[in-house]
Amino acid sequence: MTAESAVAANPHILLVLASTREGRFGETVARWIGAVLEQRADLTFELADLRDFDLPYYNQPVPASMLTPEQQPQPWTSTVGRSDGFVIVSPEYNHGYPAPLKSALDCVYHEWNRKPVAFVSYGGWSGGTRAVEQLRQVAVELQMAPVRSGVVLQFARRLFDDGRLNEPERYLAAAGAMLDDLAWWATALKRAREATN
Repeated sequence: MTAESAVAANPHILLVLASTREGRFGETVARWIGAVLEQRADLTFELADLRDFDLPYYNQPVPASMLTPEQQPQPWTSTVGRSDGFVIVSPEYNHGYPAPLKSALDCVYHEWNRKPVAFVSYGGWSGGTRAVEQLRQVAVELQMAPVRSGVVLQFARRLFDDGRLNEPERYLAAAGAMLDDLAWWATALKRAREATN
């Protein structure tokens, strides 16, 4: 296998920036985990900022699994569809996750199926863990495989100084464990999906 074909065979990860609020801190978090992903030889990735997609709040009369291709939002559907796994960067708002993320999850269905997902959360005391608890339930219903490991950034604004983490070793270890799990599941599930297509 050539180096080019090896890279092409690597699972492709969609890094989803979930917050669309003005003044959001999620960009700093997404840039950091994106830089960690760039160092991986076993994964490729792209960033999907939900601000860049015209995703109205999901209001279809049928479940996403029953939508026709014409009813699905493009290019969101193709962006999710070409991915082999996901890292969702989410804040916690009032013990939950952002409404635009829920709509983005709900408006497509088959494109999420049988793919792993990992979470990088940030917030106050909980570091976003209460939002992730809810996201895990949604992911299972969308037939995704949530990995156990994740990254939790408690009081995230205090952890970064001009976009750089103050304690990189601690969080790089958590990010490494999470991405190791994600790479394993993405590779295994990609092979399984290809074998059944």
